[in-house]
Amino acid sequence: MVYFGVLLVLVKPLGAYMAKVYQGERTWLSPLVAPLKRLAYRLGGVNPAGEMDWKTYAAAVLIFNLAGVVFLYRLLRLQGYLPLNPQGLGAVAPDLALNTAVSFVTNTNWQNYGGEATLSYLTQMLGLTVQNFLSAATGMAVLIGLIRGFVRHNTRLLGSFWVDLTRTTLYILLPFSLLLALVLVSQGVVQTFAPSITAQGLPGGANAQTIAVGPVASQLAIKHLGTNGGGFFNANAAHPFENPTPLTDFILILSETAIAAALTYTFGKMVGDTRQGWAILSTMLILLLIFSGLAYAAESAGNPLLAGLGVDQTASDLQPGGNMEGKELRFGVARSALFATLTTATSTGAVNSMHDSFTPLGGLVALVMMMLGEVALGGVGSGLYGMLVFVILAVFVAGLMVGRTPDYLGKKIEAYEMKMASLLILIMPLIVLGMTALAVSFDAGQSAVSNPGPHGFSQILYAFTSQGNNNGSVFAGLSGNTLFYNLGGALMMLIGRFWLLVPTLALAGSLAGKKKSAVGAGTLPTHSLLFIFWLIGIVLLVGALNFVPALALGPVMEHLLAMGV
Repeated sequence: MVYFGVLLVLVKPLGAYMAKVYQGERTWLSPLVAPLKRLAYRLGGVNPAGEMDWKTYAAAVLIFNLAGVVFLYRLLRLQGYLPLNPQGLGAVAPDLALNTAVSFVTNTNWQNYGGEATLSYLTQMLGLTVQNFLSAATGMAVLIGLIRGFVRHNTRLLGSFWVDLTRTTLYILLPFSLLLALVLVSQGVVQTFAPSITAQGLPGGANAQTIAVGPVASQLAIKHLGTNGGGFFNANAAHPFENPTPLTDFILILSETAIAAALTYTFGKMVGDTRQGWAILSTMLILLLIFSGLAYAAESAGNPLLAGLGVDQTASDLQPGGNMEGKELRFGVARSALFATLTTATSTGAVNSMHDSFTPLGGLVALVMMMLGEVALGGVGSGLYGMLVFVILAVFVAGLMVGRTPDYLGKKIEAYEMKMASLLILIMPLIVLGMTALAVSFDAGQSAVSNPGPHGFSQILYAFTSQGNNNGSVFAGLSGNTLFYNLGGALMMLIGRFWLLVPTLALAGSLAGKKKSAVGAGTLPTHSLLFIFWLIGIVLLVGALNFVPALALGPVMEHLLAMGV
């Protein structure tokens, strides 16, 4: 409850600040950032007054991100010859390098490797951290293009991708990441260029241990603020050098949701009706409250197989209680369940516990938060434009039920908008279920599974759900560093990011070209409590129609077997 309260307090000031940034107004950072912005425009040959139609905007996004994939892939392959590599780590294998490059450019941050044992400091900083900024900024820029589609009328122009990208990076992501990194360092998060430390064991005891360190805090800050999730260490936010205290755990949870939540207020400010933003945020937070509660209930109930053996799993002065497998004692069940729910709801993918060790129903919650399209806050930018697609669908269905032409914010929702919305809703389940079916049908997919039966199916389903939604979290029981999963995962992440991004911009272009219609007596109020629950119902219904059969084969069946049904 403290977390949700603090998050709500941040929404209005942060959202209003971002609205000023995107509307080109002066902010408190302008004296410092404006010269850097003008320098970036000059170096990039950008005309800040120039604007693009949706096709040019989409082409700029695709070309820019393709260049990012190529650059990061070459960096991964050549890191053995480059500086800031005190451990002398060699080149990353071609298929793993491709998977990693695509992963970080698409804001997925799926990791089929252990960061401290695979990547040099230069690769972590110049490759992964830079893409953490740029992939997050890309998602936010596309959202702003869609918002302009609602705001503008009788025009083909959506703004400039280069201007939106620059504003996002310089005014929002960089300053807040710098502040957050300093706070994290103050709490004990590592930030150093020194090589790994060798700790000598006790005489006659264990051998010497190598303790990895590095420039962690600088990557960790944007990893959470930009809903990226790729950890410097293999253990991610469960590692004490990434997440050393209960305060850092709270800060990481808050930071991965703050921008996504505040963007709903930015949306309301830019369309001239903040009630619309509050209605969407209310929808998101209700979904989060429901599913975080379900995750906590499942994990605090403990393992039913152990309960059947008479093992006491109730909380007491002697034990934290519940299902503690795969969890840090310093975080316990409640923090782990909340972190898991939020990280899968927001496209962050960071973990402070191992989802593979959750109870079947706890793991189901993590799956469902991704299967809903990550619209309960979601990734920065991508979560809100995903929810706006559901808003359009909800308005359209409501219009059919009452026999009225649907409109949203003065824009008629017609055949073209519904075609684009249908693509955005259906592409993700098609690729997730299709690749899961392919993986369970061949030895190349089955051989990576560490557990037989329903749990093994859940591992595969989780992997492709995570990659298809650009989340990046993992059940941790799947051996994903194989040719099949590296190449198949790369394809999934590209489709999940860009085959959704382009229809979003096409939708924005269509809306911008429409005239603005006046609100009448027959206009559906889209800020009312009734519409909020209608929207929740639409989101849950679409998710259920797409994924209930797959969930029944995985976590639901595993739960029933554990209960002896």
